[in-house]
Amino acid sequence: MFDAKKLLDQFLGSQVPGLSGSVRDRAGQATEIAKNNPMKAGAIAAAIFGTKTGRKLAGNAAAVGGIAAIAGLGYLAYKNYQSGKTPQAVQQPQPTQELLPPPKDSPFHPESPALSNNFAMTLVQAMIAAAKADGHIDAAERARIMEKLQVSELDREAEAFIEKELADPLDIDALVAAAKTEEQKVELYTASRLTIEPDSRAERGYLDLLAGRLGLPDQLVEHIEVTVSAAKV
Repeated sequence: MFDAKKLLDQFLGSQVPGLSGSVRDRAGQATEIAKNNPMKAGAIAAAIFGTKTGRKLAGNAAAVGGIAAIAGLGYLAYKNYQSGKTPQAVQQPQPTQELLPPPKDSPFHPESPALSNNFAMTLVQAMIAAAKADGHIDAAERARIMEKLQVSELDREAEAFIEKELADPLDIDALVAAAKTEEQKVELYTASRLTIEPDSRAERGYLDLLAGRLGLPDQLVEHIEVTVSAAKV
């Protein structure tokens, strides 16, 4: 089985080679590198999520990368939700601020047993599902994406996994079933929201459906929305 946590790092930032400067600078560089050099890991995210204007790489999430970004943002939103404050009353981190990791004893910590390689794979599936939510990734677009990925530095097993996920029908039931705990449900929604800007009815509808199927309270969803939005460039 391929390393799904490494794949998440390639999707969300910290392992993209050749990046320097501020978080904001790195996010911009990642997009440029991916466009000009498909051999760079950042091309994976750009190929899949850069298919529609408005999808953006995360801001301070890009500083820590993949599963740590998802876990850190999910933990922050969950902690703020548990505080009882409204999302508007909570001071959110700015894109240039460091995203602090969850405590080591938290289920949100990247090394927690809850964040296994299998669940990391589920998070990758959730991100691809979100990217497909507006129906933009048709057969022709899938072919273009795979053409780019086939010349990238991607493990063949991981490449085959992505190809299958892009081609298979959206299966929200399987995603929801894979999230066993409340923390995993928060991370699943956070990963999905990180992937897209819900600027179409289809995307907004998908996120609303996912939140409802996961059983996330409206106030918690609002905290995730505000936290992820604040973390983006």
